[in-house]
Amino acid sequence: MKNLFEAAKLLLLDMAATLFFLALYLLTHNVPLSVVLGMVLGVAQIGWQFARRKPVDTMQWMSLFLVLGAGTVTLITADPRFVMIKPSVIYVIVGVVMLKRGWMNRYLPPIAMELVPDVANIAGYAWSALMFVSAALNVIVALNVDVATWSITMSIYGIVSKALMFLASYVVMRTIGAARRRRAASRQHDAAMMPG
Repeated sequence: MKNLFEAAKLLLLDMAATLFFLALYLLTHNVPLSVVLGMVLGVAQIGWQFARRKPVDTMQWMSLFLVLGAGTVTLITADPRFVMIKPSVIYVIVGVVMLKRGWMNRYLPPIAMELVPDVANIAGYAWSALMFVSAALNVIVALNVDVATWSITMSIYGIVSKALMFLASYVVMRTIGAARRRRAASRQHDAAMMPG
């Protein structure tokens, strides 16, 4: 569970500039100001990593280039949809990474790896599918509504969809794991009771 929260924290940090843009836009309704300050935050995050002599991973670089690229195009065209579509790019990249069999293993306790590795693989593919659906939905919403409606809709959807997927994955793995553990204990008990 700790590893899963650490991964969520890293994803939130990678999306911090976009989330900051959303919050600032909702407060000011000023697209250029929100975009510029979002870009500044993206650069500041990388600068902070350098100042602390911490490595900057690939996802952080990608996020920075997306923030700068989408922000620049938004400023040039005065069209905030470029910033609004940026999360879809991240969703697609994360979804592709989640297609790797066993990606969830590092987030699971040893007992889950022992009892439900097959279920964890299926859950991993379900998470990947959620990322692709989220990417498509974000594009549809971004192209059809204003920034305020998009930010509220996608924020609520993002939180609720991931919370439900987390809960469903947890409940399914725990239920199947408990059933498999009971069956294994029953077989051991039956084997011990057989006359030898």
